[in-house]
Amino acid sequence: MAVAAGVLALPSVAAARVTRLVGSGSSAAQPYMLELFKAYSKLEKNKIQFLYSPDGGNAGVKDVQAGRVEFSINTRPPLPSDAGTTYIKLFLDALCIAVNKQNSISNISLSDLKNIFLGVDDNWSQVAGSNLTTTIDPIGRNSAAGQYTFFQQSVLGGATQAGNVAQDNADGLVQNGVGQNPDAIGYVGLAHSGLPVKKLTVNGVACSAPYIRNETYPLFRYDWGVFPTAHQNVQVLRFFNWVEHSTAAGRIINQAGAVAAFNP
Repeated sequence: MAVAAGVLALPSVAAARVTRLVGSGSSAAQPYMLELFKAYSKLEKNKIQFLYSPDGGNAGVKDVQAGRVEFSINTRPPLPSDAGTTYIKLFLDALCIAVNKQNSISNISLSDLKNIFLGVDDNWSQVAGSNLTTTIDPIGRNSAAGQYTFFQQSVLGGATQAGNVAQDNADGLVQNGVGQNPDAIGYVGLAHSGLPVKKLTVNGVACSAPYIRNETYPLFRYDWGVFPTAHQNVQVLRFFNWVEHSTAAGRIINQAGAVAAFNP
């Protein structure tokens, strides 16, 4: 596993036929990526087309390792288990904490969050700021998601989620589940932190663009482009380079709800 930095070195490509780029990975980042795919295809006069499966960031890395896809999008940093892949930072994102709108809580500490998802605290009466005295229904992601690993590393200290945590296979399902259950709490990417859920501040800092950009929100993170270290697809490298460095891509990233990090 390697981490690429700066502008990728790109061989010249003879643009003639339509090329389909097959990818997989994060469902949390899918809303941003769909907008970027659409804009880049238009820029390339539809000679580049994308096929993306949101099977989870960890699953996407395995797809790259197995040669099933040409690229992946992940919401966690590289790990030693990602051998044979190269990661490049694309833009900033965050893991937001969401509750049902009926819950009066507005802020949660990282320690309370950890206790909830480890099963130490299982009633809302144990959490400051809530008007509830009911059983907490935590909702998380399954192990196929890079989001799951990021939460495990950043909040749980490497521990595994408690058995009472429902494990969904997509960010949108967590968002909908929390929106429908007054007793629920979940973690979602920035793109899925709006209605029907209520987004909390964490340690008093909002999960919003200014605090993600200056990296003061405790659960800020990068979304990463992942590709094979060997046998790289040149068109994938060109696309990632455009996402990371072009002014147009930066506008799209910000408009889609993420936070451009490197674009002028």
